[in-house]
Amino acid sequence: MSSGRRSASAKRGLLAGVAFVVLAATHAHAQTPAKAAPPVDGLQRDELYMEADLVIRDDEHKVSTARGDVEMRYNNRTLRAQEIVYDEARGVMTAKGDIQIINPDGTVEFADHLVLDDDMKAGVALGFAARLQGPVKIAAASAVRRSEDINELNRAIYTPCEICAKNGSPKKPTWSIKADRVVQDKKRRLVYYRNAVIQVYGAPAMYLPVFWHADPQAGRSSGFLTPDVSVSDRRGFSYEQPYLQIISPSSDITLSPQINTKVNPFLNGHYRKKFYSGDVDVRFGYTFDQDFDSKGRQFGDDTSRSYVLARGAFRVNDKWLWGFTAERASEDYIFDKYEIGKVYESRGPYVADDRRLISQVYAVRQDERSYFSTAAFSIQGLRPTDNDRTFPVVAPLVESHWEPASGVLGGRLRVRASAVALTREQAVDDLPGARAAGLDSRRATGELDWRTSWTSGAGLRIEPFVVARADAYSLSDLPGRGGNKGISRALAVAGADISWPVFRRVGDATVVLEPLLQIAASPDAKQIVVGVDSTGQPIYLNEDSLAFEFDETTLFRANKFPGFDRYEDGVRLNTAGRASVLWDDGRRASLLVGRSYRTEANDIFAERTGLSTRASDWIVAGDAQPIRGLSFFGRARLDNDTFEVRRAEFGANVANRRGSGYVRYLTDSTDINGAKRENLDLGGEILLTKHWGVTAYGNRDLVQDAWVIRDLGVYYKDDCVRLDVIYRREDIILGRLGPSDSIGVRLTLATLGEP
Repeated sequence: MSSGRRSASAKRGLLAGVAFVVLAATHAHAQTPAKAAPPVDGLQRDELYMEADLVIRDDEHKVSTARGDVEMRYNNRTLRAQEIVYDEARGVMTAKGDIQIINPDGTVEFADHLVLDDDMKAGVALGFAARLQGPVKIAAASAVRRSEDINELNRAIYTPCEICAKNGSPKKPTWSIKADRVVQDKKRRLVYYRNAVIQVYGAPAMYLPVFWHADPQAGRSSGFLTPDVSVSDRRGFSYEQPYLQIISPSSDITLSPQINTKVNPFLNGHYRKKFYSGDVDVRFGYTFDQDFDSKGRQFGDDTSRSYVLARGAFRVNDKWLWGFTAERASEDYIFDKYEIGKVYESRGPYVADDRRLISQVYAVRQDERSYFSTAAFSIQGLRPTDNDRTFPVVAPLVESHWEPASGVLGGRLRVRASAVALTREQAVDDLPGARAAGLDSRRATGELDWRTSWTSGAGLRIEPFVVARADAYSLSDLPGRGGNKGISRALAVAGADISWPVFRRVGDATVVLEPLLQIAASPDAKQIVVGVDSTGQPIYLNEDSLAFEFDETTLFRANKFPGFDRYEDGVRLNTAGRASVLWDDGRRASLLVGRSYRTEANDIFAERTGLSTRASDWIVAGDAQPIRGLSFFGRARLDNDTFEVRRAEFGANVANRRGSGYVRYLTDSTDINGAKRENLDLGGEILLTKHWGVTAYGNRDLVQDAWVIRDLGVYYKDDCVRLDVIYRREDIILGRLGPSDSIGVRLTLATLGEP
C-alpha cells in the first residue's frame, strides 16, 4: 500500500524528520538560496510526497504510522526508514531502522533510532553517522539536539580522511578525533571536545581534556589555526600558536604568540578590517627582551622591540582612490631573528628595495583619458651599511597625464606633468657619524608626447614620434660647497620605430622573422651638474635612475633613463632582429639580438651600463617552451668588442604531476655598487611515492663560493593531512647574526586551520 497524502499532520512529521540534518554536530548546511532552484523530484516547494508499504492512521489517539521501506520527500530532501511514527498529541516523531536523510547538497546522515519534537527544537538519535560536504565523516553513539544553537554528540569520532579502501574494505583514517562528548555551538561558531584523543592511523597520539576549534563549515569563525614548530640556534625550541578572533562580520584579528626556550616570547598580530569603500591590513609584533646573536647568547639591556607592516586603500568614488602604507621596525634584524616572513612585499604603488621598508600616503584619480597621483613617502633601510639619514623624504611626488579624445595631426597626443621634492638630512658620501647636510632637490616637469603609425600593404610598420619636455630644478645644500642653485632646461627627441615582420609555415609551425629599428635624435641636453669628483669630472644629479639596466626591455626606449634627472641626447640607432617559432600544439621559442649605435660617445651613461661608447654592448634574449611543463628563459649583455659576458641571467621552470622546480642564475661583472655579483637560486619539490616527497631550496653566492641559505625538507601528504619537516642552514652574516641552523615542523590537518 502506498500513499501520496499531503495532510498537515504528515507534513509536520516529515518536517521534523528532515530537520534531523542539524544533528550533524560539527556542521551546519542549511542555506537560503537567493533564487529558488527548480525542483529535481517533481514536487513544488512545500509539497510533500510519502511512500510506504503500509500507512496506518489512528484517529482516536492521533497517531500516524508508516511501515516498510518508508520514503518521504520534501523540498528536495529525502527521509528513508523502516518505520516512522508521528504522535500528534504528544508532538513527537519517531523513526526506526536504517534511517537515511539525503540533503539537496548530497550529504547523508544515518541513524538506527530517531526521536524529534514537533517544533524541531529538540531531538535524539542513536547510532548516528554522517558523510557531510567535502571529506568530513562523523559517527557517534548518540546525537542530541538541545536547542536551535546547541547540538551534542556522545562517544563520537570525527575525521576528514577516507575510511574505505578502493576495494571497499574498511581503512583506518590517517587522523581522527575521538571524544566522550562533542558540542557544536552554532551561535559562537565553535566545536568543543571533552576528553579528546587525536589518533594517527588509529593509534592515540595526543590526549586533550578540553579542545575546541572553529566549526569547519560555519564560514568565517574564531578558533586556533595551524601552529608552527621549529628548533634553531638562535631561539632554541620555538612554538607559535595562531588564534583567529572574529571581531565583527567585517573585521578580525589573529594573535600568534611565539614561545621560545632561549629568548623571551614574541607576539605577532594581524588585524584586518573591511569598509564599504576599502580595507585596512595591519601586521605587528612586539617583545621586551635583550638583544641576542646567532647562538641565542643575549647581551645588552632589556628594551621594547617591535615592528609594524600596515596598508590601507579606500575608493572615494569611481575615479578617486587613496591609501597608505606604514612599515617600520625598531631594529635591523628583527625579521631575521624571529623568522617573520612576507616582509618585503608590495603594499602600495611605491616599492622599496629588498631589506628596506617604505611608509607612504597617496591619492590617485584615473579615468579613460587622464591620470593624476600625488604621494609622499620615506624609507627605512635594514641593510648593515644603510644610514637612514641619507635616505630622502619624498614629499610631494606628483605625476599626471592627459590624452585628448580625438587625434592631433593624425596621431595620438599625450600631455604629461610631474613634480617632486626630496629632502635629505645627511650627505650620502659622509661617514655615519658626520652631520653634513644632504642635497635637497625640487623638480617640476611638463611634457608633450606625440606618436602615430602607418602600415603598408606588405606589412612594413612605421611609427614616427616626437617628445618635447621642459624641466625646472631648485637645488640646495650642494655637496662640497653648499649653497643653492636653480636650473631650467628644454629637452626633445624625434624619431621613428620601424618593423617588418614576415612569416612562413614550416610543417606544423609558424616561423616569424622580424627586423626592428629605431632612429632617434635629440639636441645636446643640459645635464644637471651638482659638483665634481676627485679627478675633476662632473657629478650628475641622479635620484631616479640608479637601478637602470640596459637589456631587451630598454633597448628601444627613445630616452633609456627611466627617471627624469638624466636624459639621453645625440643621434642614435637602436637595432635588433627577432625570430620566433610557434608550433600548433602550443610549443614556442624566440630569440632577439640587438644593440645601440651612437654618432658620439656619451659619458652620461655609467661604464657599467654598456652604453657609454658609440657602439653599445650586445643584447641577447630568448625564451622557449619545448614541451608542456618545461620552459626556459635567458638574457645577456655581451661586451661590444670581445663578446665577453658582462651581465647574464638564465632560468628554467619545470612542473608535472610528480612535482615542480625552478633554477635561476645571475652574473654581473659590475653591479650598481661597483662589485661583481654571481648568484645561483634554485628550489622545488618532488613526490617520490604516492604520499612521500622531498623539498629543497638553495641560494648560493658564487663570488664568495658559499651558500647564503639552504633548505632541505621531507613531507608526507594524503587526502587529509600534510606534514613538512624542513632543515634550514643560513650562512649569511648580518651584523651580529652569524650562521644559524634550524628545523621547522608544520602539520596541516584538513578542515582544522588548513590554508
